[in-house]
Amino acid sequence: MYEESDEHAAFGLVIDGKALEIALRSDVQDKFLQLAVNCASVLCCRVSPKQKALITRLVKEYTGKTTLAIGDGANDVGMIQEADIGVGISGMEGMQAVMASDFSLPQFRFLERLLIVHGHWCYKRISTMVLYFVYKNIAFGLTLFYYELYTSFSGEVLYDDWYMVTFNVMLTSLPVIALGAFEQDVSADVCLQFPALYRQGQKNVHFNWSQIIGWILNGIVASLVIFLANIYILSPNAFRKEGETADISHLGAITYTCVIWTVNCQIALIINHFTWIQHLFIWGSIVLWYIFLLGYSFLPPNYSNRAFHILLEAVGGAPIYWMVTLLVVIVSLLPYFLHIAIQRTFYPMDDHVIQEMKHYKKDVTENKMWLREQQNSQQMTQIGFSARVDAKVRSFTQQLNDSKQMMH
Repeated sequence: MYEESDEHAAFGLVIDGKALEIALRSDVQDKFLQLAVNCASVLCCRVSPKQKALITRLVKEYTGKTTLAIGDGANDVGMIQEADIGVGISGMEGMQAVMASDFSLPQFRFLERLLIVHGHWCYKRISTMVLYFVYKNIAFGLTLFYYELYTSFSGEVLYDDWYMVTFNVMLTSLPVIALGAFEQDVSADVCLQFPALYRQGQKNVHFNWSQIIGWILNGIVASLVIFLANIYILSPNAFRKEGETADISHLGAITYTCVIWTVNCQIALIINHFTWIQHLFIWGSIVLWYIFLLGYSFLPPNYSNRAFHILLEAVGGAPIYWMVTLLVVIVSLLPYFLHIAIQRTFYPMDDHVIQEMKHYKKDVTENKMWLREQQNSQQMTQIGFSARVDAKVRSFTQQLNDSKQMMH
């Protein structure tokens, strides 16, 4: 109980199994849940495994939030399975909880690292991977569509069949794997130092409609630059020393080369944390294209079709081939450069600010950006009465301190 003058004081709820059985009846269930979610903490003691699972399900349905359950024994299995994310602790009570969980921890204290560090990394990696997949396939696929428009839908395909087979299977797959496995926008220590970064996943900062539309437009721009540059630079000019102009085999090989260079250089710009594996996969994929084209062009004509001796005897010896490739890559990536420059200068995200703070080795504990990040990490939540009150108190205290400093 609390007096009316203390109406903003934080409070908790303790309830045992017998009382919980009454509270979960259909006629009072909603009132109990409304009370529970406004508490700073709720402690349910001496409850059955069935009640644990039921509470988890009701909170998940009532609030619409993502729930996490953590336990170490067989009586926690139902709760772990009912939650969106189940974490099992291996210990004295056996491995039942671990076998039923999504994640296994040796000790409870590692939960912070699982959420704050690996949770943030995983969200950033998956978001970036999906957006990059959309980008690279638009940049590649639309060039085929543009060529059909250019030829009045003649049915002639710009690329050789094996070019299209190897694009997603061999020439652009390894960099994406490296991105999903090793990418880190900030280090583990920084994630723990700035827990506000975890809120990016809650707010869906890196995978929303503005991000999706932006990467779609980026892919469209890249495809237009690649196709139009190759069509209007190669077609009307002499391509070989004999004065011949480029035919469809030359145009397809050069356009495809521009696509491979562009999409692989794009992922190199996305990556924040480079290791030798990323370098090997990205630049190795580009080198692999030339190795493939060289080997494929040496096959007999009935196997290599229009790619027969195309690298050494046709495109490889033409300076315009290398000039067009370089020009297309620079122009295709220019919009992304401009976007990043403007965003980091005028509209930086939290991870951008922290990256610069660490790069320039600023004293973060006395920096205004550090104070902003510290405040972000303590912002009020949607659930928890005390959390909301605490946020208001901190904000009011900060305003008082600022006023005192101005008066002095």
